[in-house]
Amino acid sequence: MKPLQTYKAIFFDVGDTLMTIPAARIVIRQHLAGRALHREEKQIEDSFTEAFRLLYYGKPDVPEACTPESDRAFWVKLYTYMLGRLGVQDEWTEEEIHRCCHELYDLFTAPEHYELFDDVEETLPRLRDNGFRLGIVSNFAPTLKHILRHKGIVHYFDPIIVSTEVGLEKPNPAIFSLALEKAGLGSPDVLYIGDHDRNDIWAPNQVGIDALKIKRYDYHTGEGIGSLRELL
Repeated sequence: MKPLQTYKAIFFDVGDTLMTIPAARIVIRQHLAGRALHREEKQIEDSFTEAFRLLYYGKPDVPEACTPESDRAFWVKLYTYMLGRLGVQDEWTEEEIHRCCHELYDLFTAPEHYELFDDVEETLPRLRDNGFRLGIVSNFAPTLKHILRHKGIVHYFDPIIVSTEVGLEKPNPAIFSLALEKAGLGSPDVLYIGDHDRNDIWAPNQVGIDALKIKRYDYHTGEGIGSLRELL
């Protein structure tokens, strides 16, 4: 990576880079309990982790059109797998499972349970004051801008490229080409920061954008930074 001051802009991923749902297993457990289905947090965490690693990290690299409908369908499939591992088919009908998965999607694309990482509110204004233009390129539901607004940080970013709004999804490098076009910048001008090796490092590299991995969790491996404060 070049010295930071040689870049004109820093673009970010969002999920597990700028914000997260810190207690997703608790949110799921409470939602299931509200439907009279009781499972331990450890069971929920293990089944969700298995579903996420199998279906999210195992997504094909073949570029496909991304829409609000396709995003919902993917996550409903993931939640269906998770509920299957929890054995809910022994207690619920297919219709009840289907309804619950859509409820979970709505729950996790609403702002209430998201929290910014503790370095975000401190770092963004300082990067902006240091002359960097800030942007976002994210695979996310169409609610992302609403969530960023709810968290009080939407005004820092231009452009905000959301997969379900532009019809492109990481790791398709075309979404990064679009971000450059919208920003009126060249690839040497931009540093991209995210947590996913394929989506956030490989993909921007394909269009000449330097990328830096942020390692928010113990399972994140390889080179990178542990906090956005390391940019200051």
